[in-house]
Amino acid sequence: MTNSEEGRALRDAAAVEPLGPGRYGVNLSEYYTVAGHPNGGYLQCVMANAALAAASDEGATHLHTTAITTNYIGASEVGPAELHTEVRRVGRGVSFVHVSLVQGDMVNTESLVTLGTLHEDSSARYMDATPPELAPLDACLSSPGSDEVNIMRVADFRLDPASAGWWSGERSDRGEVRGWMRLNDGDAQWDAWSLLFATDAMPPATFPLGSSGWVPTLQLTSYVRRIPTSEWLRARQWCVVIADGIVDERCELFDARGELVASATQLAMVRLPTVV
Repeated sequence: MTNSEEGRALRDAAAVEPLGPGRYGVNLSEYYTVAGHPNGGYLQCVMANAALAAASDEGATHLHTTAITTNYIGASEVGPAELHTEVRRVGRGVSFVHVSLVQGDMVNTESLVTLGTLHEDSSARYMDATPPELAPLDACLSSPGSDEVNIMRVADFRLDPASAGWWSGERSDRGEVRGWMRLNDGDAQWDAWSLLFATDAMPPATFPLGSSGWVPTLQLTSYVRRIPTSEWLRARQWCVVIADGIVDERCELFDARGELVASATQLAMVRLPTVV
């Protein structure tokens, strides 16, 4: 990897190093930014790494982050940051770790992380979630990207034409975005850990409704339920309710088996045109 590509691979961009008991360092990468600030899903990967390391130091044997709730208290910046961890419980089935991300003596992000172990050969006993109907990959629209959305440089998005009219300035009465997504960081395909990034990587579902500018996340909760088996994920993101400048948004991700591998819900601030 060249110097210009340093920090492009998600594994490297979210890697943490021990600094002392309960403390870890990270160098937040410019590749995983939106409007100049680290993407919320990317930050969850960082927080999960610190949680896994801290729990392991106290004897936990869990391999995966199965749930994480993150509050984005302030806007993090590209560059060095510290992670402070507090292991709340180490158990046989699950462990819990609280993680704070600190820059300049300010806590910008905090997460409560649930750890467990997923199994590749497990089967879902019950699933009430349906993969979205999508046009074939070659009939979908490739994201044009922009200088302000650097995550487009590390992930490929192919949006279903039925939910991508906003790219050409069209508005819809449905707040929903559907499409295919793959990790394109030059290093790896999706796994249980990188799904934490995927749950916040799709374009905001408010865009078809005419929202403008950055849609900053206030709180994001992600659940990882299965280890993905395919390069491309089917993704659906939609608005549940928008009121008082806040959107409640949901995301579901499916692999090639049609299995729900991850889901998320988030609250974010949004600006919409004035209704006349």
